Amino acid sequence: MENKTWKPTTAGILSIVAGSFGVIGGIVIGTIGAIAGGVLGAFGLPIVGNLVAGLLAVPIALGAVAIVGGIYALKRRAWGLSLGGAICALLIPPGIVLGILAIIFVVMGKDEFE
Repeated sequence: MENKTWKPTTAGILSIVAGSFGVIGGIVIGTIGAIAGGVLGAFGLPIVGNLVAGLLAVPIALGAVAIVGGIYALKRRAWGLSLGGAICALLIPPGIVLGILAIIFVVMGKDEFE
């Protein structure tokens, strides 16, 4: 008989929410960067806008790993990937608190993973 608690489920939800913030934030940053690149390009300074647009890869990548880790936490599979997703959630600025809680709950629910 399996003893399932709320901890991995909560960790998964928190990771997915924080990951969503990262993906959406990355898209917003990329859009702003593209607009800034176009505007600044007209003045001969496209490098600034291009740098901002390039930053979109970081929160999108962290967000994607957090979402995948959250899904694995919900399924109670691959504890290491679930923990990695929670750690990535921690690194996404709006999800710092969510990431801390997700890490705590993944670690507390380690025995429930396959």
